[in-house]
Amino acid sequence: MAIRKSGRVATRPVEDLAPAAALFHGLGDPTRLAILRRLADGELRVVDLTGELGMAQSTVSAHLACLRDCGLVAGRPQGRQMFYALARPELMDLLRAAEGLLAATGEAVALCPAYGCAEDRR
Repeated sequence: MAIRKSGRVATRPVEDLAPAAALFHGLGDPTRLAILRRLADGELRVVDLTGELGMAQSTVSAHLACLRDCGLVAGRPQGRQMFYALARPELMDLLRAAEGLLAATGEAVALCPAYGCAEDRR
C-alpha cells in the first residue's frame, strides 16, 4: 500500500494484496506467534520449543514447517539436530508494531465478533 503526498492511500488491485494477506494469515496462529517470540531470543531445536511451550513435537514441527515455507524461519543442521532461527529479523519490528497497535486499541480487537478471541473460540 503506497501513501500519496495528499495523504490518500493509492488503491491497488486486491490480487496485489494477496501476499500480505498470506503473511498475516501465517502469523494468525497463537502457536506460531509463540514460536517466533521464542526464536527472537536465539536459535532453538524442536525439543527446546516443545519443552518451553508445552506442546507435542508433531505440533511444533508442523508450525515450524509452515514458518519455514513462508521464509520466516530457517533451519541450521548440526549433526543429527536442526536448530531453528528467525530468517527475517525485521519480523520482530512488525510484531512490536502489532503490539503497539493492540495497546492503542485496547480490547477492541480482542472483542471483534468475527476475529476476536472470545472464550468460546479457544
